[in-house]
Amino acid sequence: MSTQKLPQDRHYLTPLFEPASVAIVGASETAGRVGQVLLTNMLAAGFSGPLFAVNPKYREVHGVPCFPSLSRLPQRVDLAVIATPPATVPGIMADCGKAGVHAAVVITDGFSEIGAAGAALERRTLNLARQYGVRMIGPNCLGILRPEIGLNASFARGSALRGSLALVSQSGAVCTAMLDWAAANGAGFSSVVSMGGSADVGFGEILDYLAADCLLYTSDAADE
Repeated sequence: MSTQKLPQDRHYLTPLFEPASVAIVGASETAGRVGQVLLTNMLAAGFSGPLFAVNPKYREVHGVPCFPSLSRLPQRVDLAVIATPPATVPGIMADCGKAGVHAAVVITDGFSEIGAAGAALERRTLNLARQYGVRMIGPNCLGILRPEIGLNASFARGSALRGSLALVSQSGAVCTAMLDWAAANGAGFSSVVSMGGSADVGFGEILDYLAADCLLYTSDAADE
């Protein structure tokens, strides 16, 4: 079991909001598939860290090296973005833990929102995340954006401008509508977070991170 700890001066959600490296699990070459949109969004946002695709069908996706599983990646990644069929997600969450991944965004739907069978699948996923110390956004979410670091781990249309406003919503539709409005009006964001099912990381924890992030930003600005 991998239970790697973060340095004490870093917020425990740092790997989620400030990942140094990202893997898109379920990356695809097929236009319109969620895995294809996720990867192209990350590329368009200009993420500067190592970016990997995970899908046993490919060796490369849109120029990004692709591997059959997280365990086959050439290095540990901070964040895994999961867009695979719901039945596969618990196994992938276990793979995250074994590969030392600290955080995951589960885009996939088909969990508690569809009834008892989906709720059971969600519990299995959450139990494995907790067993391995993986913090999870979702499932059934739009994803997250952090324009300052070129992170667009979402399947939103387009990206977002940089700014100081954070948007947090359970609803992906609300996030999409706000992103569309912001693009038309020149408004920027420090973070956009769609929580979806909120099986693990919730509103309070996200606000705690954003408050720490705001204090750090203010301190850095004062030092300039």
